[in-house]
Amino acid sequence: MTTAAPSFQFSITRLQDYLELAKLRLVSLTLMSTGVGFYLAAAGPLDKTLFFFTLLGSGLVAAGSMTLNQWMERLEDAQMMRTAKRPLPTGRLRSKEALGFGLLLSAAGLAVLYMTTNFIATFIAAMILFSYILAYTPLKKTTTFCTIVGAIPGALPPLIGWAAVRGVPSYHAWTLFALIFFWQMPHFLAIAWKCRSEYEAAGFQMLSVGDKDGSRISGQIIFNAMILLPVSLMPTLVGLTGIIYFFGAFALGVWFLILGLTSIHRLNEKARGIFVASILHLTALQLLMILDKV
Repeated sequence: MTTAAPSFQFSITRLQDYLELAKLRLVSLTLMSTGVGFYLAAAGPLDKTLFFFTLLGSGLVAAGSMTLNQWMERLEDAQMMRTAKRPLPTGRLRSKEALGFGLLLSAAGLAVLYMTTNFIATFIAAMILFSYILAYTPLKKTTTFCTIVGAIPGALPPLIGWAAVRGVPSYHAWTLFALIFFWQMPHFLAIAWKCRSEYEAAGFQMLSVGDKDGSRISGQIIFNAMILLPVSLMPTLVGLTGIIYFFGAFALGVWFLILGLTSIHRLNEKARGIFVASILHLTALQLLMILDKV
């Protein structure tokens, strides 16, 4: 009786550690984008079985990518306050456990997609995995262009959903890619500014490192918000969504751009607000797509 409770607690703690490796909050954003791509590609009633397995496979690959990223950056994570308490830096999980978990999730996700969708959807998921792990992650130590490179796998999930339904993604699907690609830049630049000192200590070559007054980061946030505004209107212009989405996206884009403009010389106080607003912005855009699908 006295030994059962500690054993149970230990198991729950380890489960929580593995879930922390998978970064379920970020995986949920990936699933939302994948689901929107699937829904917009579907003509007629939604194939619920195919939809479920597309999300399952995509989610497993995303979770595997997040886990392998933490495995590769475990030494750097130990040097940053916001990541020092993760399972690997603290030693709650061993390196080989995280590696095995990440490989298992990734392989399972690709297998699910291959067996239940098609080769194209599986190939796109594999591209996300390998570009995130083999390109973006190591480039963080060598070049400030890593954010641009990392935005590519981050923008590909809608194409998985589209490909699962229609095969090779058309130009319609690539408008979704473009939207998320340019959305990611202000989103991650805001994070980079808030954590600039930690990134510098860990040796990450983020754009915010060495930006004394935030002028470079503010300029990039504004520049990408300006591009994002017309890009976010493209789903209507190519016939994916209707006029409600168009005007909703326009209003959201203007709001986000104004928020970016207010960051000039005030980035310290505005960075967190831009980060939160970016999540609300993308969520609202995707909900509008679902509600106003043509």
